[in-house]
Amino acid sequence: MIQNITFVIPVYNEEATLVLLQQGIMENVGEHPYRVLFIDDGSTDRSWEILCDLRKQHDMVDIIRLRRNFGKTNALAAGFSLAKGDVIITMDADLQDDPKEIPALLAKINEGYDVVCGWKKKRYDPWHKRIPSRLYNGWISYTFKLPLHDINSGFKAIRQEVAEQLPLWSDMHRLIPVFAANLGYKVTEIPVRHHPRKHGQSKYGIERFFRGAMDAITATFLTRYGDAPGQYFGRMMLFYSSLVIFSLIVAVISGLVVPLLYSSAPHNEQLALTAIVLMLILVGLIIVSIGALGLGLGLLGELLLRYLPAPDPKRGIAEMYFGEKQTEGLE
Repeated sequence: MIQNITFVIPVYNEEATLVLLQQGIMENVGEHPYRVLFIDDGSTDRSWEILCDLRKQHDMVDIIRLRRNFGKTNALAAGFSLAKGDVIITMDADLQDDPKEIPALLAKINEGYDVVCGWKKKRYDPWHKRIPSRLYNGWISYTFKLPLHDINSGFKAIRQEVAEQLPLWSDMHRLIPVFAANLGYKVTEIPVRHHPRKHGQSKYGIERFFRGAMDAITATFLTRYGDAPGQYFGRMMLFYSSLVIFSLIVAVISGLVVPLLYSSAPHNEQLALTAIVLMLILVGLIIVSIGALGLGLGLLGELLLRYLPAPDPKRGIAEMYFGEKQTEGLE
């Protein structure tokens, strides 16, 4: 059974929604002891001022201010490192996640699941966000054999022991269910209501999908070959060795076929055509090899990052008001 809950909520320029969000949490959390931890990720509006007011008004509210905008993953990492509840609920601060769904997430945790994702079955976002997100979720679900529709949903309930083991860097917060399932934890999802954004603007552009794709490739490498990286690099070596052999065969065939196809052409033109074909093959091999080398070095770097001592997730904190009755220094 759930003993206590910590809400971990990253905030970036959400001044219009914070009071309503806190009210919604208080109305729907039920009888569970809980705390609400807001992480101001370098907001430039009045978000921090409003969070300070909420802190003064409610003993269960904790607030953190980061020195700059570090991104959602780092904000969550800072929050997870300070969360004391045996269950952590993450949600966005823009009120698109409905606090009325909190009891349903907790009920699923009580059924024995370790991570419960909120599936925005009817999503109120622009088409240019919905379509790439659907493709991304389908790709991740297929690749990792996870029967989830909304893997990168920000509305989740996570057991504390799971949160402590998550590799949170880059934009890896999107892949929390993947890493949890790989560690053997039980992961599921439930449909949740999703609301149109009424205040502010989306903080994510199209570039996040490219970052998400690279993070998915990294996650594939870490989950499948993290404990035996030699297998990956060995397979990559065999693949490119086969590619080189195939290219040599094509080059030999080209050297024989081109003169036959252009037998009526002058000898120097035949040589030029053969040279062009061979050059294209060589350039293609070089480009592919450079790309593979870059990918391999990047994955090796991610592997080292996984096993080296992790950076302190609290390193970006400029101000922190945490725990009951601690209001000294609030603006």
